[in-house]
Amino acid sequence: MNQNSLNVKEKKLSKVAFSHVGCEKNLVDTEHMQGLLDKEGYEVDSNINDANVVVVNTCSFIETAREESIRKILEYTNQGKEVIVAGCMAQHFKDELIKEIPEIKGLVGTGDYQKIAKVLNRVEKGEIVNEVSKIPEFIADEEMPRFVEKNKFVAYLRIAEGCNYNCAFCIIPKLRGPQRSRTIESIVSEARSLAKKGIQEIILISQITTNYGQDIYGKPSLDKLLNELSKVPIPWIRIHYAYPTGLTDEVIRAFKDAKNIVPYFDLPLQHSHPDVLKSMNRPWQASLNESILEKIRKEIPSAVLRTSLIVGFPGEKKEYFAHLLEFLDRHKFDHVGVFIFSPEEGTAAFHLPNKVSPEVAEARKDNVISVQQNISKDKNQTYVGSKMKILVEKISDNNELIGRSYNFAPEIDGTVILSVKDKINLKNYIGKFVEANISFADEYDLYGETIKIL
Repeated sequence: MNQNSLNVKEKKLSKVAFSHVGCEKNLVDTEHMQGLLDKEGYEVDSNINDANVVVVNTCSFIETAREESIRKILEYTNQGKEVIVAGCMAQHFKDELIKEIPEIKGLVGTGDYQKIAKVLNRVEKGEIVNEVSKIPEFIADEEMPRFVEKNKFVAYLRIAEGCNYNCAFCIIPKLRGPQRSRTIESIVSEARSLAKKGIQEIILISQITTNYGQDIYGKPSLDKLLNELSKVPIPWIRIHYAYPTGLTDEVIRAFKDAKNIVPYFDLPLQHSHPDVLKSMNRPWQASLNESILEKIRKEIPSAVLRTSLIVGFPGEKKEYFAHLLEFLDRHKFDHVGVFIFSPEEGTAAFHLPNKVSPEVAEARKDNVISVQQNISKDKNQTYVGSKMKILVEKISDNNELIGRSYNFAPEIDGTVILSVKDKINLKNYIGKFVEANISFADEYDLYGETIKIL
C-alpha cells in the first residue's frame, strides 16, 4: 500500500449517520448523500449512536418542521456528535444557524448536497463549513450515487426540482429555487435501474409534477414522460403533486393507456372558495376544481382522489369554511390531508390581515377530519367483498401481512392487513404482490385474507 493510499484511509475515519426531517424530496437528497459518502469510502451507519458525525437533513416549510429539525440538531450536538445541517433550514438560515448554534460544524444547502463528501472532508480537518448556494440550481441525475434500502420495495423518483409559482403561503421557491426538470431519458434510465434493484413501485415527485418539462421542453411534458415510463418493467408508477392546470387531456390519456401507471390522483387543492384561493395567489384554480374532478371521474371511473387542504388562512370567513365542507361532502375524496395555516416570514401571506385565531383554526381542522373520516370509511366499505391486488411490505407482530393496494400511497394513506394460512413461510411474501379477499374496513385500513402470490 502506497503513502497516498494511507493518507486517503486516514481521511475516512468518520462513521456517518443521517437523520431526516421532511418531505420525499428531502429523502431523495438524503439517499444521494448516503450514496456519495459510501462511494468515497465513508462508513455510513444506520445507527446514530455508533456514528461520530450526524448529517441532519432538515425541513423549513412550516414552524413545526423547523422545531423538529432544531430539536434533532440540539439532541446530537449535546451528545457530542459532529453535526452537519443540510436541506431547507440550512438554505433558509444560512447566516444565522452557526451563530445561534456554534456547535454545528457545517451547512449544506438544498442545491449543494452533491458536495457532501468535500464538506465532510473539510469538517474532519477542523473547518466550519458553510456550503450554501445563494440560489439552488443543482438537480441530481441518474449517474449520481444513491442509497436505496434493500428491504424497501418503493422508491421516490424526482423528475424536477424547485418551483416557479408564488403561492402566498409557500416559501419553497425561496428554499429550493426555480423549477429545473430532468430529461425524459435521465428519468427513464433511473427508473430502469430501480427496476433492476427489485423496486415494485416508483412515485414521481417534484414541487409541481404536472409542470414537468416546462423549463427544458418549452411546455409541460408529463404526458410524454408517462408514455416512456409505461415501457419500464415497474408494476406500479404513482404520481404525487399533480396540480389541476397540468391535468390535460393528454396526461389523463396517458393514465388510461398505461397499465403500470396507477389511477391515483394527488391534487393539492388547498381550498375551494374563490376568495381564499385568490388570497393564496391561486385565482386560476377556483374554476378548475370542479371541472377537473368531473373529468377525471368521467374518464377514469376507478380513479382514487387525494387532496391536501389549508384551514385558518387569513380572511377565511365562516361561510368560506362552510363552502369547503360542502365541497368535501360533494366530491367525496378518498383521502384528505389537512393543515393549519402557518404564517411564514418571507411569504406574501405573512402580512395578510384578518388572521384566524389558532383556536378557530384548530376546530376547523378537527371538523374537516371528522367529515373526511366518515367519507373515507364509506369509501373503504365499497372494497369489502372484493378481491384486490396487494403489495406486501412487512410482517406485523401478530404474524399478519401488511401491504397496500394501489388506492393507498405509502406513509400518508392507509394499509391493508392480511391474515395468511402459511405462517411458516411469511418472509416469502415480502416484496411480492398477492391476491386477497377484503372482508372488513374502517376509516383508514382494509383487512382481509391472502389468496395467493401473483
